[in-house]
Amino acid sequence: MTVTPHFTGQPVVAYLCAGSNIGDKPANCRKGIDALVNTAKTRLAALSRFYRTEPVDYADQDWFVNVVAKVVTTETPLALLERLKTIEVETGRQAGGIRFGPRVLDLDILFYGDRVIDTAELVVPHPRMHKRHFVLKPFCDIDPAIVHPTLQRTVQALLGDLDTTGQAVSVFSCDF
Repeated sequence: MTVTPHFTGQPVVAYLCAGSNIGDKPANCRKGIDALVNTAKTRLAALSRFYRTEPVDYADQDWFVNVVAKVVTTETPLALLERLKTIEVETGRQAGGIRFGPRVLDLDILFYGDRVIDTAELVVPHPRMHKRHFVLKPFCDIDPAIVHPTLQRTVQALLGDLDTTGQAVSVFSCDF
């Protein structure tokens, strides 16, 4: 079932992933999340630990720092996506470049409530999250029992079944 990305105006719990592998990586991630939650429409509910993560799909680059945030928002899914893309640019992300390549900041919507969205602009749940150790590990810090709306499995179960070869993840100490 595909649900259109319309919104009723009620608060929705969304999960986001932030990643950076250029500059002050943890600060870039934190800056992006702070920019999002410093609005009247979105507040931070939980934040995972920060993780140092091996690059996936394009290996010839520096390792990333990734974090998952649980937010409560009244933004529509598309407005939330637009806000994330604006924050990426404001934080220094350049247009173009290598797909899955180096970036100052990458912000993705993993879940938006239990909605399934499939449009040209946005696909939620994130279409590759169940294959990504750098997403599932920090997600489990926050809410390991949440059920993926299309796979009908908990995030913890997805992590447990994941082949993590080539996807090293370790806790990254931050002073936040």
